[in-house]
Amino acid sequence: MGRRALKRIDKNLDYGWHLLEFEDLPESCTSQTLFGDDAPLEFEIGSGKGLFMRTASGAQPEHNFLGVEISFSYARHSAARLAQAERTNARMLAGCGQRLLREFVPTDSLEAVHVYFPDPWWKKRHHKRRVLNEAFLLQAHRTLRPGGKLHFWTDVQEYYTATLELIAASVPLDGPHDVPATPATHELDYRTHFERRTRLADQPVYRAEFIKLRAE
Repeated sequence: MGRRALKRIDKNLDYGWHLLEFEDLPESCTSQTLFGDDAPLEFEIGSGKGLFMRTASGAQPEHNFLGVEISFSYARHSAARLAQAERTNARMLAGCGQRLLREFVPTDSLEAVHVYFPDPWWKKRHHKRRVLNEAFLLQAHRTLRPGGKLHFWTDVQEYYTATLELIAASVPLDGPHDVPATPATHELDYRTHFERRTRLADQPVYRAEFIKLRAE
């Protein structure tokens, strides 16, 4: 299914600080270099319209959040929504999340990595394009602090099962831990817009949480 058209951004809204591209990044992406403080830093890979970024940054103002979205128009839309909500603890990067982890994120520095409803790349010959591949998992494990968490949700059971098997074979993460569904209390009380659409259609959502083991 193609992505829906985005609402126009208010031309008077200043969202420049909230929208980053790779040329804007510091050599080492940390809370200090991105936000000027030492708060725990969480990444979301594939932020889409940015519902998780808005809700999580509002619910946890003591944490910082960097969302990464490959589509520039969607990254800009999400950045504008963060600016509109006056979030000073959340920013968006337009670009590739795998490159970000590989080239810009120090070891043992992230509180959490979030991956929600990534493109399943249905055809078997395209599975190598999936975000949750071995290279990504190795970088997620490297960059998570001991005790940090990897969150993975999808509506595709095959993708879920295959990814859990890949994680077990690739990286020493504790899990999967179950993540129970919670009732929605209002129209946008969902982790992402895709979760909202899936649950309203009475389709299952497969959720898992993994924890990076602490050194013995």
